[in-house]
Amino acid sequence: MSRIIVFGAGGRTGRAAVAEARGRGHRVTAVVRDPAEHADLSAVDGVRTVAGDVTDARDVARLSAGHDAAISAVHDGAVPPGAFFTGASRALLDGLARAGVDRLVSVGLASVLETASGTLLMDTPGYPQEYRAFYLGHAAGTDVLRASGSALDWLVLSPAGDFDHGGARTGGYRTAPAGADSRVSHADFAIALLDEIDDPRHHRAHVGVEAG
Repeated sequence: MSRIIVFGAGGRTGRAAVAEARGRGHRVTAVVRDPAEHADLSAVDGVRTVAGDVTDARDVARLSAGHDAAISAVHDGAVPPGAFFTGASRALLDGLARAGVDRLVSVGLASVLETASGTLLMDTPGYPQEYRAFYLGHAAGTDVLRASGSALDWLVLSPAGDFDHGGARTGGYRTAPAGADSRVSHADFAIALLDEIDDPRHHRAHVGVEAG
């Protein structure tokens, strides 16, 4: 049994990660903006819900102390994406190092994942461009991780395309290059997240997963 901290535990992906971690017997600290809005998380045995700011390295360090690994499934629509995702990456690098946590699995975005041809999905013909600033913000956050000289063993994991929001848990998934038609359920994606903590196979990279 490990202790895992999940930043952004109130969202659909974060909640799926918490559920998968508890199903494997891990103790979980669920970090949200306002624990009062997520009383159901605290009601789960083995889950401690706390308030925290993923862009504040001191907060990250304080909350992460004593944990074995971290998952980041964060988003803040009130902050420009470039500022938010780079700020979160810097704070996680700093704060997790201070806390002695050496494994981070961060939820990424398929739009900035390479297709089989080597082209980023967001640059393929017909791909929606109205959210390009959001795509680029995610990419900038990953670039901060790539450029760091930190010893942190990080991984960015994303759907290879998008989530199947109504999809059920099948218990399976596979890694895949980006593809606009690719889908994975939140529950199966959470299996991939926890597999990369329990038995890490990918390191310092952005990897896509799909139903399989």
